[in-house]
Amino acid sequence: MSTEQTPEAPTGPRPGRLTAAAALSALEGLALVAGGIYLLVMGLAGRPDKPTQAEMGGLTLVVLGLIPLIAARGLLLRRRWSRGPALITQIMALPVAWTFLNSDGAPWIPAGIALAAVAMTGLVLLVNPATTQALGIRGPMRDA
Repeated sequence: MSTEQTPEAPTGPRPGRLTAAAALSALEGLALVAGGIYLLVMGLAGRPDKPTQAEMGGLTLVVLGLIPLIAARGLLLRRRWSRGPALITQIMALPVAWTFLNSDGAPWIPAGIALAAVAMTGLVLLVNPATTQALGIRGPMRDA
């Protein structure tokens, strides 16, 4: 491979924005995994109306929680590919936050506000020029 085809590894200290984006992504991943484990335990040990549905939902949440956790690790290691899964996680969190905000239950509305704040903050941090530069992502005009 020639040096033209080899991407340059980002150098210098990791920006605080990138570290914060990784922390938010990890927080979301941990919340999904914790929720999934809770559903799995309740499906196996508890007495839900539909145990199979609780178990499958729990397993799905655990698997979905791995995506932002892997993305967070990639962001900390300054891997360019990690921004995509982290962005998708933030975008997917917004409709969930909207659903929480439109619910009638008292505990869900504060959860919706917190989730929307985390998702919007994560989006801002991930599209920040300092973050993209630290990950070695070049814009379309810089490729020429």
